[in-house]
Amino acid sequence: MSESHRRTVPKFPILVAVLAIASLLWVTQSEELERNLKGWITTAIPLLAGILLTFWFLIASRFSGKTRLRGLAALIISIIAFKLLLRVDGVIDGRGLPKLVWRWSSISKPALDVTLPQANSSTSLKADPRLNQAADVPQFFGPSRDGTVPDIGLVKDWLKTPPKQLWRQAIGAGWSAYAVVQGRAYTQEQRGEEELITCYELLTGKLLWSHADKARFSQWQGGDGPRATPTIHEGRVYTYGATGILNCLDAISGKPIWQRRVLEENKIANIEWGICASPLIVDHQIIVTGGNTRGPVLFSYHIDSGSPAWKAGDDQASYASPILATLVGKRVILSNNARSLSAHDPASGSIILEHPWGIEKWPKASQPVVISPNQIFLSAGYGMGCKLLEIKAGSDGKLTATELWTSMKMKTQFNSPALHNGHLYGLDDGRLACLDITNGERLWKEGRFASGQSLLVGELVIIQSEDGAVHLCAAKPEGFQALSKLDALSSKTWNHPTLAGRYLLLRNDQEAVCYELPTLEPSL
Repeated sequence: MSESHRRTVPKFPILVAVLAIASLLWVTQSEELERNLKGWITTAIPLLAGILLTFWFLIASRFSGKTRLRGLAALIISIIAFKLLLRVDGVIDGRGLPKLVWRWSSISKPALDVTLPQANSSTSLKADPRLNQAADVPQFFGPSRDGTVPDIGLVKDWLKTPPKQLWRQAIGAGWSAYAVVQGRAYTQEQRGEEELITCYELLTGKLLWSHADKARFSQWQGGDGPRATPTIHEGRVYTYGATGILNCLDAISGKPIWQRRVLEENKIANIEWGICASPLIVDHQIIVTGGNTRGPVLFSYHIDSGSPAWKAGDDQASYASPILATLVGKRVILSNNARSLSAHDPASGSIILEHPWGIEKWPKASQPVVISPNQIFLSAGYGMGCKLLEIKAGSDGKLTATELWTSMKMKTQFNSPALHNGHLYGLDDGRLACLDITNGERLWKEGRFASGQSLLVGELVIIQSEDGAVHLCAAKPEGFQALSKLDALSSKTWNHPTLAGRYLLLRNDQEAVCYELPTLEPSL
């Protein structure tokens, strides 16, 4: 190295360092920049800075050829060591950043009971007066599929009156939630190479029966197993697996009634993160979503026989579940698709409304919210934000949609908001937010719940945070109020909570637990 180089301050690395620090500060201080994008950018900035500094080191004349050669050798050895010693084990959290672990480390999960009871007509429940405090939740996202459950007078202070744990046990992988009917809790899970439908006793966690299909979905970011929640209707269980297997089983015994392999039969590719949409029952039909191949987005089957009724649409499916709604006097099935929101006639599937929205390459996992007979709220993460649509009837029998406002004030990634007294409550990029539905203004945004889920219970919000803790907050436009916290689960949780009366069912891809929540009325 020459004397002049020794005396000269290296400007390039200083410039790179200053720009990297400034960029990191800008990213972290950007309020409306989503946390998943922040995570990737804050990872990419130091990596890019490192690449630039390495390039500068290799070409800078201030270093001797021998020094540069040694540096290059050290870099190559480090890269090889990195590949030999580390592996990717899923993602850290909902931001999608890879989780690096030692190659020799094992995956630590609770032990599962390998004995699985099969279909059994004698799985009757013992009479238990506590079931009078339970309620049926026969489908995903609450009894009405709108993110709300009836107000049961929950006690707000869980420190003074803590929830009572009824049972806790290991469970197979998957992001399904529970459906509950008549004291039985139904879910889907992955155990080895089998995708299971399982029925548990609500109050004890006892596994009553299971049904297995040879199927396994796995994606490095989304993990293993089924994602959708069972739907219970008139003594039958309808489930939609992550690879597109549609099952109809007897709800009491678990005995198969019929099965369709929707994606396989229709020669449709699966979507990137696997089928997530829960089945919808409408007029003796079971409605499910399609896949990644452009074409029909909804498929209808007769619930008695499983024979096809209709298929409709011209888009790719996304990750939200279809819902039944009445808009300006018309009963329609709403489907949140990759490129559009569509409304379909329940009898024929014909398209009554098709409104383009969103960015097709990014997932939409948030449910549409019917605000009134002529208004629909849409939201998504990944830079799509939210909007309010006004629905009008056309002279041709179709519906039209006009955007009343658009906003970035509710960016729902995995979460779906719910409506209460003219305000929407949901997780805006992982923080609980209150949105005025009339103008899209956000009244407040507080807390940190990451890629969690929320459920409205009267004037309260139950939040299942991504880290496994459950939070109880107030649903009031005046301001955020955290009321209680319950350390329920201890690992990444993307599953939606189910509140069946006073019984709170929680699970993730490793563990399940049931709590009896304190109410103003004493338990039996």
